[in-house]
Amino acid sequence: MKRSRQAVQHGAEGTAESIPLACQDWANTKAAYRFFANERVSEADILAGHFRSTRERAATVGGTLLVLHDTTEFSYPRENIGLLHQSRRPDRSPHPLCGISMHSSLVVTPAGLPLGLSAEKFWTRKVFKGTNELKRRVNPTRIPIGEKESVRWVENLVETTARIGTPACCVHVGDREADIYELFCAANDVGAHFVIRSARLAEDGTTKTDSEMKEVRLKGLHRIAVRNEGGELSEAVLELKYPRMLVLPPIAKQKDYGPLELTVLHAEERGTPKGRERISWKLLTDLPVRSREEAIEKLQWYTLRWKIELFHKILKSGCRVEESRLRTAPRLVNLIATCCVVAWRIFWLTMINRRQPAAAPTVALTQLELQLLDRLAPDRTAPAQPHTLSHYIVKIARLGGYLARARDPAPGNIVMWRGLARLTDIAIGYSLCSENVGN
Repeated sequence: MKRSRQAVQHGAEGTAESIPLACQDWANTKAAYRFFANERVSEADILAGHFRSTRERAATVGGTLLVLHDTTEFSYPRENIGLLHQSRRPDRSPHPLCGISMHSSLVVTPAGLPLGLSAEKFWTRKVFKGTNELKRRVNPTRIPIGEKESVRWVENLVETTARIGTPACCVHVGDREADIYELFCAANDVGAHFVIRSARLAEDGTTKTDSEMKEVRLKGLHRIAVRNEGGELSEAVLELKYPRMLVLPPIAKQKDYGPLELTVLHAEERGTPKGRERISWKLLTDLPVRSREEAIEKLQWYTLRWKIELFHKILKSGCRVEESRLRTAPRLVNLIATCCVVAWRIFWLTMINRRQPAAAPTVALTQLELQLLDRLAPDRTAPAQPHTLSHYIVKIARLGGYLARARDPAPGNIVMWRGLARLTDIAIGYSLCSENVGN
């Protein structure tokens, strides 16, 4: 556990740096390499403490919790790592891409504040399955869920429910990859809820559900602001329909699973916009939708799904886990799991500044960090009241290149990870100077 804390600390101190640069000396570097290579250490062990903290934060917040699910891939050009998928060279010859797949579950509040990870799954492929070719010979719906990679969605949902402890408060949110009937049944069995973008509802109206939706009357309108590819802002008017329907399982699964009563929520844009694709969302949820306000609430919950993509972006662009030189998949998995905690902290600091700006600064920063920030970015006038966390987060962002002008938006993840890395370097230098003066 001590070595795990040290690895996380060095990762936080050296965001976007290599292991030797983050650890600073050979002793710490060797210890980090031994930790990641230790066969008795797994990603579950590394993240166990973070999972407990996520549960504690979730219990403090209370109310509805959104659990965002998504899968990402980390590419490593080393054949002994494992396969991701098949690509094509310029001469059209097949070329396998190597790397590690990760399925994450991130707990956030309805306001968008990330509380932490609740489940994490890593895996590699030994052989390329050729999914498109397999579909020509085998009906995918007849393959048991336990033999598919999509079983990770079900496993994470069950593990999240067990860790959070209040299944009725958890609403699991996923894109079309999550349109898995076994996932719906798993949520129903544990008493959790879901809002999933449907892949089974065809755009051309070829399914029974689609044909029934055409007969459903319009329930309301919802206006949203949208930017096109050129960045121009315009208004989109969405037509809302949300009937309650009895959804049957795929034919091959009807012996094992029964029908579910779900709300089918359609939000389709009127007309054809210029410079962007027409908005057409088709969501499935087990929650009742009895009014326009409740329908908009479910749409807003789904729009928060992109936050887990931001979390993955911080892992790749901020922590730069794909640039690691570790040579084996188990070591890389341990490194990624460690960086997940660092990436969550960066993301949390960025979002708490927007959602709870009046929080006390000691919630996230040490006394040394607060003292250094006051010296690095001194206030022009004496404060009338104690400074808030938001005040110091802006100072961190300024270290990362944020200008803090009156009309500038709130700091983003990029300037935050740059500012935190610089602040840590300054704190290390200050501590070393203090030790030398004392000696």
